[in-house]
Amino acid sequence: MALTQPDPGVLRKAQKGDERAFSLILRAYEVPVFNYVLRLVGDRSLAEDLTQEVFLRVFQGLPRFSLRSKFTTWLFQVTKNRVLDELRAVERRPRAVVALEDVPPLEVVDAPFERLEAIDAVWRAVEALNVDLKMALLLRDVVGLSYTEIADSLEITLATVKWRIYKAREEVQLALAREGITIGPAKAEPVGAGV
Repeated sequence: MALTQPDPGVLRKAQKGDERAFSLILRAYEVPVFNYVLRLVGDRSLAEDLTQEVFLRVFQGLPRFSLRSKFTTWLFQVTKNRVLDELRAVERRPRAVVALEDVPPLEVVDAPFERLEAIDAVWRAVEALNVDLKMALLLRDVVGLSYTEIADSLEITLATVKWRIYKAREEVQLALAREGITIGPAKAEPVGAGV
């Protein structure tokens, strides 16, 4: 599920300030960006706000975007930078305590309880990852970027991307094993896959 690049003609029009062209870009990438941000920050309202801010920055920066790089790479660089700014700000703010009983349950209709429990455990394990591992894993497994696109988006080496994704998957599996949950063996990606 790799993200496609926007039509070059639409992108050029958006760079010149064409709001209709930008709205096509927004519609194509808003959901993947929102899902990525949501999994990083864990708060739907904050993720909505950050997604809007990302696209405002994209709109403002689009005239300076170089067509020599992939749009999705640049988009997720902007997203990464905005999320990291927010996470740093959150670390400096006092934290509100929320009782576990006050958190609404996640409901999925017609799914076996064991499957729901396993899905919830996976997301808890992902949530527990450090932000570097989480960003790499989500860009690969949720957004669908290639390893090269992830390296460019996060501004790190390809080797670092591969290590972070490997380490993140390993930590998620260990967390699931501690809860007694086993997920079917993942198909190993051949070396160089997704590049």
